[in-house]
Amino acid sequence: MPPAISFQEFYHRHAPTVYRAALRVTGNDADAEDALQTVFLRILNLTPPPDLASVSDSYLRRAATNAAIDILRQKASRGELPLDGGPDHPGPANTALLKEQVRRALSRLDPDDAQLFVLRNLEGFSYDELASQFAIERGTVASRLHRIRQALRKLITR
Repeated sequence: MPPAISFQEFYHRHAPTVYRAALRVTGNDADAEDALQTVFLRILNLTPPPDLASVSDSYLRRAATNAAIDILRQKASRGELPLDGGPDHPGPANTALLKEQVRRALSRLDPDDAQLFVLRNLEGFSYDELASQFAIERGTVASRLHRIRQALRKLITR
C-alpha cells in the first residue's frame, strides 16, 4: 500500500497532467485552469476522502476531460462559442478554426461519447484501456468511436 500523501503534494504532483488534459480539450488557458480547479475541488470534497496515493493518472485525465467538456457545454449553452464556422473545408492554415469547430461539436455530443473520443484521440488511451475504464468490450469501443467520428463529421460540416 502506498504511503499517505498530503493534498498539497497530490496537487503539485498531478496538476500538470490535469491541466494538459483540460487544455487539449478546451484550447485555452483560462478554461483549462477552471477545469483544473474543478477536478481538484471535486476530489477535495469527496466523502469519504479518497486515498490520494492510489488515485491514478488515467482517472485524473478522465476527470479533467469531463470537467473540460462540461466547460465547453456551459459556454455553448450561454452562446459563448462562436457560431459561424467560417469555410466549410478549412485548409491547413486554418487549424485553429478546425480545432474550434471540433470543440463546438464535442460540446453537442453525449458526454460519454465526447469523453471517449477525447480520451482516445487527444489523450492517446488504447482501446483496451478505454474498454476497461468504460466497462465495455473492446469491439464496442471501436464501433462507438466510429459512430462518434461520423457524428462529429456531420456537426462540423453543417
